[in-house]
Amino acid sequence: MEHQNNTLENSFVLIGIIQDSKHPGLVCATITFLYLVAVMSNGLLLLLIAMDKRLHVPMYFLLSQLSFMDLLFTTVISPKTVVDYLSGQNTISFSGCGFQMFLELIAGGSEDILLAFMSYDRYVAIRHPLKYMIFMRPKVCWSMVATSWLVASINALVHTIYTMHFPFCKNREIRHLFCEIPSLLTLACADTRKYQFMVYTMGVAFILIPLSAILASYTLVLIAVFHMPSKQGRQKALLTCSSHLTVVGLYYGNVLLIYVLPSAYHSPQQDNIFSVFYTIVTPALNPLIYSLRNKDVLGALKKLLGKGASVPKF
Repeated sequence: MEHQNNTLENSFVLIGIIQDSKHPGLVCATITFLYLVAVMSNGLLLLLIAMDKRLHVPMYFLLSQLSFMDLLFTTVISPKTVVDYLSGQNTISFSGCGFQMFLELIAGGSEDILLAFMSYDRYVAIRHPLKYMIFMRPKVCWSMVATSWLVASINALVHTIYTMHFPFCKNREIRHLFCEIPSLLTLACADTRKYQFMVYTMGVAFILIPLSAILASYTLVLIAVFHMPSKQGRQKALLTCSSHLTVVGLYYGNVLLIYVLPSAYHSPQQDNIFSVFYTIVTPALNPLIYSLRNKDVLGALKKLLGKGASVPKF
């Protein structure tokens, strides 16, 4: 009994979307399906980009990093959510909670920044096509990826250490899909108001700065597109950018509702639903959005399946 009490004192209880649902079995099956789709689609996209030389260009290099980040994001959340429901135990250890928070912050933060770099890639491709391979040479691409991971890792490490240093009360129920800072701070037996304000301010900056860069890039892109003399060229440019804009809309739409909109305007139950969208649904949809209308990716897939003879040359 004493061992069990000590275990509970060093653990948290996750009350996520499955526990709040009237149909937990259906929600669990949906999450499992979406996770499998995310793993297979992102894994296949990574394989195609690695194997097909036509995809060895900056745009697809950055896309492969996005797929890897999506895989990390959903793998940190989905398997534990499903296993907890199937086993009937939705606890997570203190160290496990901190580690999950750390990985989630890395995946989310790096994706925030990478999406901004991907918009810059589209800006260069449309505004400066003749100098594209100069502006987006390998050293620049690797610097973009390294910056995304490094900044996100530093941010994640600082926030995880500081959040987990607070003493927590006996109520260990986290009303969220996973361990995240705002939900944990509501359980702290200390005055966290200053830190909550800092978390909110830094979170808004972490979201709005990349989003502003994305909007600025695409404003310039649209101006350039509408000045193109060729209708076919305009359509091709808009098609190229539409996939990225769709991914940006899916990701940032939910993140803005949770982390930028004041908490008085959304409930923990709504946060759980929004979290499912950007941590589980979006990683499953992203590779499909990028590949369904992309002739290069579809061509690489046909080649991989042994139908290279019927693939048109681009």
